[in-house]
Amino acid sequence: MRAQRIPWLVVSLLFLGSVVNYMDRAVLGVLMPQVRRDLSLTNTDYALAVNAFLVMYMVFYILGGRLADRLGCRRTVTLTLLFWSLASMAHTMVRGLGSLALCRALLGAGEAGFYPAAMRGAAEWFPPESRAKAVGLFLSALSVGALLTPPAVAWLTIRYGWRAAFLATGALGLLLVPPWLLLHRRVRRIYGTPDPAPARQPETSHQTDLSLLEVLKRRKYWCMLTARAAGDAAWYFYLFWMPGYFQEVRQLDLATVGRLLWIPYFAAGLGALVGAWASSALLQRGLGLDRSRKSILFSSALLCILGASACFASGSYLALALVSLALFGHQSWSSNIHTVILEITPPAHVAVLYGITGSAGTLMGAVSQLVIGPVVDSTGYTPVFVGAGLLYALASLLLVAAGKIEPIARLFPESRHRDQGRSAG
Repeated sequence: MRAQRIPWLVVSLLFLGSVVNYMDRAVLGVLMPQVRRDLSLTNTDYALAVNAFLVMYMVFYILGGRLADRLGCRRTVTLTLLFWSLASMAHTMVRGLGSLALCRALLGAGEAGFYPAAMRGAAEWFPPESRAKAVGLFLSALSVGALLTPPAVAWLTIRYGWRAAFLATGALGLLLVPPWLLLHRRVRRIYGTPDPAPARQPETSHQTDLSLLEVLKRRKYWCMLTARAAGDAAWYFYLFWMPGYFQEVRQLDLATVGRLLWIPYFAAGLGALVGAWASSALLQRGLGLDRSRKSILFSSALLCILGASACFASGSYLALALVSLALFGHQSWSSNIHTVILEITPPAHVAVLYGITGSAGTLMGAVSQLVIGPVVDSTGYTPVFVGAGLLYALASLLLVAAGKIEPIARLFPESRHRDQGRSAG
């Protein structure tokens, strides 16, 4: 096996892991009516089970990142694959709200740790000029999972029952473990270690001893965290409310929604790849890291703002096209903002710092649901669409406030005095 092929083999398996990750979390949503009926659950009960997943997902996004920084990408991905796959398969044994909530909590804990580990792998295996491509591939996997889950789960449920659907999708993760371990056996033969990190840049003395607390005190990191969280909140709106909008406001029946709503998810996956490849191309042409990433980030945010005008569209198909544009722009934005987070954080803490931004995005998405529901009930969807567009405008301002995209490093005393002098001036 050629050494040049190994990074793309690693990212290919991580892509498949990301597809399975999304499928396993989405199964319950597809099977909600059947599960609620068989377990005699109310809507409130179902919401509690969903929240059990979200709470653990937020917590373990951070803890999983810490684990990945300690154990490395290879071992953390192996552990999380095993853990969440078994948690998904355990859904076959649920008998009521308590056991369902427990299984959802375990699933959230296992799934959350995968993404910080995968992003650490991208930072270790890919240099800056191709790193966004790897991140874009991970994010496009979410759209692939969204496209595959409904037909696969429906087919399994019709033939074998809903418990079999959890068993089958959970087993997919276990099937990825042997090729993942086999690949890293070959990596050891070539590099002498299963976790070589060939793309990691040498750390200067003022970067090596930069502590996690010191990074958490820096404005650049918090601006990037909040910019990501703002985009994530808009994404959760489209993810959870888009089907209802087209049925309730645009008067499309369920069959038509099922026939057409794959288009925005396809656009989202395409946006993840196009945005990643575009910024990588600019970087390879010598535009520089800061200008390359920001050029695509600002362009993507503009697409999201334009797409949010779907609520003002005269026809349903134009509204669908604008929503698709918004999701294309969001995933293009995500490919680059996620990559930027990897690029500004010290390698020793990259997974946990990425995990904190993911937890913040999930939290902001969950909190936004408490606002969206009452707004839709009282005034309709228009203010929410407008708000989604404004979130990307806010994210763009935060990107400017963050300053130049470059690694966060320790400020020397003379640098501090110089900065303080500028502030005073």
